Amino acid sequence: MNSFGKTPSSFGIEPISPQRIYQEVASQLRRSISEGKLKPGDKLPPERNLAQMFGVSRNTMREALRALELSGLLELKLGSAGGAFVLPGSSNAVVNGMRDLYFLGAITPEHLTEARISVSSAVIRMACERMTEEDLQALEKTVALAAEMDKAGNFEERTRHHQAFHVLLAKATHNPILLATTEGIMEITRQFVKAIGPTEDQTYTLPSRRRLLAHLRKRDAEKAVKEMTSALTKLHQGYMVKARGLPPGVPATAPVTASAPAPTRPPRGPKPSKGRARVRSGA
Repeated sequence: MNSFGKTPSSFGIEPISPQRIYQEVASQLRRSISEGKLKPGDKLPPERNLAQMFGVSRNTMREALRALELSGLLELKLGSAGGAFVLPGSSNAVVNGMRDLYFLGAITPEHLTEARISVSSAVIRMACERMTEEDLQALEKTVALAAEMDKAGNFEERTRHHQAFHVLLAKATHNPILLATTEGIMEITRQFVKAIGPTEDQTYTLPSRRRLLAHLRKRDAEKAVKEMTSALTKLHQGYMVKARGLPPGVPATAPVTASAPAPTRPPRGPKPSKGRARVRSGA
């Protein structure tokens, strides 16, 4: 569907003076989307036509469209059937922003664990009030799949299902802000796990998940929060042992030795190593 069969003024578009930058173009398009003048699935006119409508150069128009793409509002497709399309609600901007913070070194493992515990607590309490039987079944299926992958020794898939559990739990709140926040936090978690590499085998995660499911089925929010907090705290301790280069069994709160200094920023990514493709993480 192409919503630009009307005149520019019908969408509230005003020509941009040469002194103004691409953010104003993006702002007008963003406003048209928020006001419902542009809806999910709508295709914008070609870049050349949009530039004429706004009274700006094609370069400025291109920058505005790219900014909206990064914000998760538009999808830019190439080819004869391509163009700029309005997307439905997306958490891409939140996820991308948190990923950028991670790579800039602004997020420490402590920040991550604190946020996970706080957000998970809010998610659990709201999910216990709102989740449906379908939501519960989806959570149970994910735990069952994680158990199957654990038994098969497929630790990468096990980790993927463990991480998906948190997103499904956030979906059960039926609150898009909590869902977007959780997806952003889980993206940082994936990057951190990827960077730090495998931790020691964690035998507590699946039993903890099963206890958590039982509490969720009973809508016992406080017990569910306590279970999740305990599991995330154990996970953090395992991460810190690995991050600080300390041997297993040494508390992660122990002073960092000169031979194993704590990283000042999250590592950018693990170096490939033969025979260590499996990531053993509870996530």
